[in-house]
Amino acid sequence: MVAALLGALVALLEVVNAAPQGATTATSPASSVSSVSVSTAVPSPSAPLSATLPSQEPLPPKQAWCPSEIFCAGSLLQTVNLANVYSDPKTFVDKPTVKSSEQVLSDFSAFNSSNATEGAVVTFLDNDFGGEGLELEALALSNFNPTPAFLQNVSDPLLKAWSQTVHGYWTQLIRGTNESALCSEGEGGRCESSLIPLNHTFVIPGGRFREQYYWDSFWIVQGLIQSELYDIVNSTLQNFMDELETIGFIPNGGRIYYLNRSQPPLFVHMLSSYVAATNDTSILGRALPLAEKELQWWSTNRSVSVTSPYTNQSYTMYRYAVNNTAPRPESYLTDYMTANDPTLATPLTEEEKEELYAELASGAETGWDYSSRWTAQPLAGGSNNTNPVLRSLNVRNTLPICLNSILYKAHLLLADLYTTNSAQAQSHVTAASSLRQGILDLFWDSSKLAFYDFNLTSHQRNSLFSAAHFYPLWSGIIPDEVLGDQSGDKAFGLFASLNMVMNRYNGTFPVTFLETGLQWDAPNAWPPHQYIALEALRNLPANLTSGSVPTPPSGKSTYDLVPAGQLGVEEDNLPGQPIIGTGANVTKTGSQADVNALGNGTIVNGGNVTDGEGWAGVLQRELANRYFAGALCSWHATGGSIPGLLPRLSNQELNYTQSVNNTGNMFEKFSNNNIDSAGSGGEYVVQAGFGWTNGVVLWIAGNYGKVLVAPQCPSILAEETAVGSAAKSAGSAVKSGSAMTVGVVAALVGVGLLGM
Repeated sequence: MVAALLGALVALLEVVNAAPQGATTATSPASSVSSVSVSTAVPSPSAPLSATLPSQEPLPPKQAWCPSEIFCAGSLLQTVNLANVYSDPKTFVDKPTVKSSEQVLSDFSAFNSSNATEGAVVTFLDNDFGGEGLELEALALSNFNPTPAFLQNVSDPLLKAWSQTVHGYWTQLIRGTNESALCSEGEGGRCESSLIPLNHTFVIPGGRFREQYYWDSFWIVQGLIQSELYDIVNSTLQNFMDELETIGFIPNGGRIYYLNRSQPPLFVHMLSSYVAATNDTSILGRALPLAEKELQWWSTNRSVSVTSPYTNQSYTMYRYAVNNTAPRPESYLTDYMTANDPTLATPLTEEEKEELYAELASGAETGWDYSSRWTAQPLAGGSNNTNPVLRSLNVRNTLPICLNSILYKAHLLLADLYTTNSAQAQSHVTAASSLRQGILDLFWDSSKLAFYDFNLTSHQRNSLFSAAHFYPLWSGIIPDEVLGDQSGDKAFGLFASLNMVMNRYNGTFPVTFLETGLQWDAPNAWPPHQYIALEALRNLPANLTSGSVPTPPSGKSTYDLVPAGQLGVEEDNLPGQPIIGTGANVTKTGSQADVNALGNGTIVNGGNVTDGEGWAGVLQRELANRYFAGALCSWHATGGSIPGLLPRLSNQELNYTQSVNNTGNMFEKFSNNNIDSAGSGGEYVVQAGFGWTNGVVLWIAGNYGKVLVAPQCPSILAEETAVGSAAKSAGSAVKSGSAMTVGVVAALVGVGLLGM
């Protein structure tokens, strides 16, 4: 028990210690590049410098798409990773060399032997490589408007001021290619880098994500539009168009090690948002042919024909499927250990390893890397051992709800962008219609009122419920039986799980209701999904949403309002929700499970009841407020403050979250259990910055500002007392005041110390 506790605490210490490079926060908009501090990692092996490196497994095959002998699969990359001198494998592949490729390879061969030491690797890295990410530079926003119009939509003074603060963070996340630091190409070049240089300005997500990323950019764009930074949106689109012209598709991110995979294809969505916001149709002359090129790439490389077992109709549908037979360079050691984990009883054959590496890369292409949604054995590793469940990845044999819904909407949006070529527009309407039929046939379960991925292995729908359920609704696909039910009961059934989460949990909507240790599972809640759920609610016809929110039967919880079988999890097997600071725990079943229900038409941190609200309006108000509460309270807990409106926490409180020298973090994901905590799990520590988090904050401020109410953030000192008491009762040596956020309590629940 103590070992499990300490393991959970170590993971969470990494979260609160994550102070990302290039994402320093401030309480007022920065005006120049001087606001961005850049530091780079130095080799820091855990083993003595005299220690020899671990023995290596045979090298994986060379990858034709990634020919570098330094930054792609090969002896150098594997040797450096096995030395384990950086906490994040991505650090090394983002470091440009300071010598020619030939000299670096020569220096490597000089010590690359069976008795190479940690010290030899450290010396090699110190002598031959520069700072990660220095081929990019922070840029000033010359046309930055500190008071864009959307702020007038926010009624609450504190939330208006905080929205303005978040608006100012774009000044710290703007990047461009540092031409003076670029490496020359070809043999004899002075250095080598993994960077894909971009011609235009862009916004980075933050932390380890120091390049432009594909699907992150959609939510960044939504925020930039609210911030009236239309030129940066245009530049972002121009970069993607450059990649479509030169590479043929939009890669996952701006590094050569992403050249075998894309990400959720939201380029047309971004283009449509930009044109709608600016009426700048001049971009379409270049953009439309390249949008066609992208959709053709997905059709050529990621489509599959499937015959429905339900109707015997055949459809062309889409999947994520990456050709790859080696560990991903940016996650080399992580993938290597997943395939070669010595603690697992059954070793994999070389062929099985290659299949696993393809699955891992395909999982990264989904953007959901990783989730039980993609696995054949979701709970193979319990709640914290991820290697067994990752070995059961079945991404390539899954037809995803999200991807097909995104492509459906892309076809419709592209059709709308054509103004003169009706034949091309009609071809996209036809393609969208076919996809809609396939989505409803293969993914929609009318008995459960939910969408589920289709499994090509079993040739049936999966039963695992996830936030992907909302993607068709976001894209405008509402089943006919829902539209035909004038009572609105079936429409509510689509969102009954969201109503349950708002009443039962302190945070926002989780990815799934399974706790596996994977970062795209419970208890993590991601900003994009809150946006998608809100947009899905907005897409419902008003005549189906005017009724009040249903109430559960006497003595029952809101779980009983969820259609039978929809979640695939019995109520007493749902993730628990601790009550902080009282020593009490929420019951797993019954009305007391709805700990956040206030009984007056709203929920804790859900805003105030508004006249004329139907149930969809209630859920939108509650989710918008809860998201704001999560983002603001975690920012405040890590040092954020606004003079005259939100005092800085005491040093005692900030010491608890290790934020005495911090000014507030915007995290990439949040805990569903805790309103002031980042999420956890995954291959890397939780990142701050953070592009899509900021974008969703600003989008919500612009669209829901009138109903936003200042949140009730929990007491840090009460949390400290609760965690200290639980740790003490377990015989732990953890001291009061250790560097932990509220997320520690969730970890304690996970290992049974605050069990339900």
